[in-house]
Amino acid sequence: KNEKVLQDILKQQEEHMMDLIDKSGEVTVRAGPGRGVQGGAKGPPPQHLLPPQRLNGEVSQLRRSLQRAETEAKVLWEEVRGQEPKVDAARVQERILMRQEVDKLRLLLLEKMDENSQLSDKY
Repeated sequence: KNEKVLQDILKQQEEHMMDLIDKSGEVTVRAGPGRGVQGGAKGPPPQHLLPPQRLNGEVSQLRRSLQRAETEAKVLWEEVRGQEPKVDAARVQERILMRQEVDKLRLLLLEKMDENSQLSDKY
């Protein structure tokens, strides 16, 4: 049962992400949920493209959302695999938050290493 719930959550997140990003990689604004992916090789172009200055912010937000969803999925899959008769929701939430914090710290470390590399290349 929990595996089915997890699969449903992952499917919903994937559908939401696909709804926001069309096949050409452009972020579009939809009139409502449940719409198919617009754009692609054939058919009319997306109805409402975001201005270029907002596109980078939207892409960053989508990356963070994707990372959050992947982190939650990892923790939930671990819980399903090693499932005990009764799953402690608070413990699962704590593990998700800890994993997100680790991912955030890992990203900050990589950014700092990249900055240091760029500085050492300059001088």
